[in-house]
Amino acid sequence: MKQRNHRHIGLYDPQTITKAVTHIRLEAANAGKLAALDDLAQVYLPLCQQYVTLFCTDEPPDKFRATCFPTPLSERWQRVAIQQAAGIAQSWRTNRAQAYQDYVDDLLDYHEQQAEGILEAEVEEPMWREWTIPTLSQTCIQANVNVVELEPVQDSTFDYWLKVSTLEFRKQLLIPVKLADYHREALAGKTINTGVALNKRGDGWWLTLSYDKVVSVHTEPSAPVVGVDVGIANFLTTSDGQHYGTFHGKLRERQKRDREKRRRKARLRKCLEKKGVKKLPSTRSKSGRRLARHVRQEINRAVNQCFAQHEGAQIAYERLSVATMKYKARGMNAYLYASNLAHIPKQIAWNAAKRGVAAIRVKSAYSSQECSVCHYPDRANRPNQQTFCCQVCGHQYQASLGGQRITRLQEQESRQSLAAAAT
Repeated sequence: MKQRNHRHIGLYDPQTITKAVTHIRLEAANAGKLAALDDLAQVYLPLCQQYVTLFCTDEPPDKFRATCFPTPLSERWQRVAIQQAAGIAQSWRTNRAQAYQDYVDDLLDYHEQQAEGILEAEVEEPMWREWTIPTLSQTCIQANVNVVELEPVQDSTFDYWLKVSTLEFRKQLLIPVKLADYHREALAGKTINTGVALNKRGDGWWLTLSYDKVVSVHTEPSAPVVGVDVGIANFLTTSDGQHYGTFHGKLRERQKRDREKRRRKARLRKCLEKKGVKKLPSTRSKSGRRLARHVRQEINRAVNQCFAQHEGAQIAYERLSVATMKYKARGMNAYLYASNLAHIPKQIAWNAAKRGVAAIRVKSAYSSQECSVCHYPDRANRPNQQTFCCQVCGHQYQASLGGQRITRLQEQESRQSLAAAAT
């Protein structure tokens, strides 16, 4: 399920979210129709990749841009490819701009601490790494009603007919769609969007349908604020001392085994490369992909538990920039990468949107080193992971209750915004 966000909205404004119904397998279609889909995808995907590269490098994303690349596809299919490429490029540009803004904020904090003389000698200056252009490695067609149309079926064992335009002029495929009980329950009483997604995984084709839902924010402005701190030892730590999820334990052991397997493959690859072998084995592994999937599932479960136990409260979470985090040891960098901390703020924002909960993002750069009483930032304030002791005023508290820090930061930002509005 993905959030649709076409405009900047207020904290308490209703939001329209798009919910997807996935894993609808086109297993009732015969081999000839699926082969026609394969032929279509082999032409569509390279064209979409060309427009993605164009919109990410030379031109801003434009869904209504005139066609410029030769292709056997019809004009309608070319328009679909341009629209899909523009969406991918726009998302890439937005994420890149956000990452660059986080880098600028970190760089500004670095120079401010350097000017004030409170910067530690071990702290390195933040560096910007240019992003690579997205590569479409999997077959995915995001089609609209101009080329793919979903029609309900009456008095049949199938639920829908999927009409797909092909490479041949005025020739359509009629693909039967049979829904499972779960799909029928999810789509009951909903108005299905005209846009569909066709994905090919392995030797089969899968259909994804979607519908829009308007969610009103029911959180009162006077509701208590619950701060949420993001970490590895505990995925979520709230201001009331609750912990949700952890990367330690079984996930950590699986990450160690997977990293050792990847290192063995890398050594083997290096030896074969020295011997002149052209086709080298990949360092990727199925266990690594399963681990990443299970980490995301644990994060989702932790976020759901946090929201379920804090109904009626506002959520304040830190604006985390994982791209700028880096350790000196490679093992710790692999540990940080496997924990997938960047997924946690996204999941918090999505859960808040679909539940109608007000969620506030708080800037958290160097906040773990700043005293909440005298606001003196110093790395020495954290003698260890669990303890905070201010070097100036002597204020102490348990650092694991990081959600309290997020709550105080949110209250401070709220006071500043109110003061600015008053002036």
